[in-house]
Amino acid sequence: MLSYRHSFHAGNPADVVKHLVLAEVLKYQTIKDKPLDYIDTHSGAGFFELAGSDAQKTQEYLEGIAKLWQHRSEHSALNEYIELIKSFNQQGDLDFYPGSPKIAEHFLRRQDKGWFFELHPRDLELLQNNMQGKRSIRVRGENGFQGLVGLLPPASRRACVLIDPPYEIKADYDTVVNTIIKAYKRFATGTYMIWYPVVDRERIDRMEAGLIDSGVRNIQLFELATEADTEVHGMTASGMIVINPPWKLKQTMDAILPELVQLLAQNSGFYRSEQLVDE
Repeated sequence: MLSYRHSFHAGNPADVVKHLVLAEVLKYQTIKDKPLDYIDTHSGAGFFELAGSDAQKTQEYLEGIAKLWQHRSEHSALNEYIELIKSFNQQGDLDFYPGSPKIAEHFLRRQDKGWFFELHPRDLELLQNNMQGKRSIRVRGENGFQGLVGLLPPASRRACVLIDPPYEIKADYDTVVNTIIKAYKRFATGTYMIWYPVVDRERIDRMEAGLIDSGVRNIQLFELATEADTEVHGMTASGMIVINPPWKLKQTMDAILPELVQLLAQNSGFYRSEQLVDE
């Protein structure tokens, strides 16, 4: 249950689409001066050295962030994401990749709170080291699904949530839907982001159907496929499902996803940008 470590996959195409959406949501959420609670249910270590043995074993970042490193887009959101990743590196070299906790920390202000959950013992220790020094940040070695529900509704009355399990446990697909239903009942105005991998398209179809039938409103989906769906083992695509998204998010992703397919995907790559449920 606790074998997954994101250090093998940091900076890959799945991270690109996940963190691009995360940055856009947090940028919007922090425009207002009002406090915000950010909740990350499966945080991982939070920061990764790409020269480390884990990242070098798979070198997945070469198919993701490395292909964008010298790219200049006509779309400001993609440029801002690339510059954000560069801000964690020095002298123009791609040496490090920030996980969602460090990306969130970049946006969180003094009046905001960050809640980070991780169960893997080693990654929990690394996360605690990587996120130390800010009184407004809490790192917990607890089940993130349960931790999320327990924090709602937040005292700030504003919440931004990332649900990002590794899906090693196949029940996680259903647990995500059930957790969203519980969370939405407690706090319907929060912004919820769900990352998902496409290893078996049928599981994603079922998760989408569960969310569509849940009664939750205003759901959008953004997916980047680097190759066509296949029954052969391995992730071919990944995406983010966003509940109560910023009003310009879909417009932004409509523009950027075709560019990411061109930059990161093979000839059979594709993207999806859909309004699953209306407001």
